[in-house]
Amino acid sequence: MLQHAFNLQSPRLTPRPVPLAGRIIGLISPILFLTLTLQVFLRANLWSWSVGIAYILYDTALLLFTAWSILPLRHAAPAVTPPLPATRPTLGVIIAARNEAPVLGVTIDRLVKQEDPPELILLADDGSDDDSARVLKELYGLATPAVGEISGPAPGMPSLRWLRLPHGGKARALNAAIIHVDTDLMLTVDADTLLAPGSLAAMRRAFAVEPELVAATGVIRPICGPQLSGRIFETFQRYEYVRNFLSRYAWMEQDGLLLISGAFAGFRRDAVLEVGGFDPECMVEDYELIHRLYRHSAETGRGWRTRVIGGAMASTDAPASPLAFLRQRRRWFGGFLQTQHWNRDMVGNPRFGKLGTRMLPVKAVDTFQPIYGLTAFAVLVSLFLTHGLSLAAPILSVMVAKVALDLSFHLWSITLYRRWTGQSEGLGLVQAVLVSFAEPFTFQLLRHAGALWGWGAFLSGRESWVKQHRTAIPLLAGRA
Repeated sequence: MLQHAFNLQSPRLTPRPVPLAGRIIGLISPILFLTLTLQVFLRANLWSWSVGIAYILYDTALLLFTAWSILPLRHAAPAVTPPLPATRPTLGVIIAARNEAPVLGVTIDRLVKQEDPPELILLADDGSDDDSARVLKELYGLATPAVGEISGPAPGMPSLRWLRLPHGGKARALNAAIIHVDTDLMLTVDADTLLAPGSLAAMRRAFAVEPELVAATGVIRPICGPQLSGRIFETFQRYEYVRNFLSRYAWMEQDGLLLISGAFAGFRRDAVLEVGGFDPECMVEDYELIHRLYRHSAETGRGWRTRVIGGAMASTDAPASPLAFLRQRRRWFGGFLQTQHWNRDMVGNPRFGKLGTRMLPVKAVDTFQPIYGLTAFAVLVSLFLTHGLSLAAPILSVMVAKVALDLSFHLWSITLYRRWTGQSEGLGLVQAVLVSFAEPFTFQLLRHAGALWGWGAFLSGRESWVKQHRTAIPLLAGRA
């Protein structure tokens, strides 16, 4: 029944006509890109680098939009934990995992020890062939169920169940698990994600006070291993994540939040069932699901909403090497392109409110952002080699001004971020300065390279749920 409902509603199976506005918006980025790139052959001044200037202006516009939208956080009280409303929704957690034996124990224990623990913890085991069965037996006394079956409750831990499935990918594992969840709310938590003590209470509270809320994401902090490469990647990703989650808050204020991180996401179960569950053909099933929730809400007049919950914090094991990072961003961007393509009829469409007229046009432009960024860098190198500092100097001065603006935003916004989340996240002054100046020539290029690889995954349709090498969570598991 779940798959049948999904087949009826998926825009990839029943494409809708694309409005004229959406077609025009889709043409703007490639046409502008070609026009701006040609300037390198037509001019011998600062405007030779028009593609780079356009990239900087666009990114600056998004930064200013975020800065304006997060102003309400100046007056927000520090995050506290008020009591739940009288109507208390039940809550179940699904951990979709494949070959995650080293991290299962610490992840499950963190859930059990929450200030407001869930009524159900369901491990959706996607065909694991590692030591997961031994770990679950030794730590929780769970007997191995047959494939396709669910275990009884763990001795002394009645909320814990184990659903053993044939390998079919994360989305299929989640869909199979939903059928066994009988709570009002369901949370998806990756096996490498550790929740802060009050996170589930914050999630439950948010859904309890807002009946229209159907999906919410927590605020996630990346952690990497202790090696030098891990420390470097963690620093850059911490800088990136703070800005990204403030951006999500900004789009939430516009009723246009689309990015609900499946690593720590809450959903109203009935709403997910109503739109057909997760799409197993999408590289980023969590992101695609939010589009269908918005689409269904607009078509049925439900007024459904999504939120990012500042009081729901989690730490996740992030890539700690260039190749692992590139693979992650390939999947993320490839799935983003998939979802944007399937829902192109929503772009510029006022039927979908601010999501259609503001958020999705921005995302249409974002499809070309890595191409702009990498081309801008290549053109800069070319101009430096052919014209020397006489031309490169003014370009670099523009880049330095942009870096100074980014640094100023980070230093200004970190106080708002901490007030919003109640966490002392962010970089110190020296770290922030170093990262701000190094990022455009290192981490940002790597991020764009991963996104360009994502274009290949999207065009070829070749991508799968690949296990990430854990560098941080196993260390925490050893200390637990």
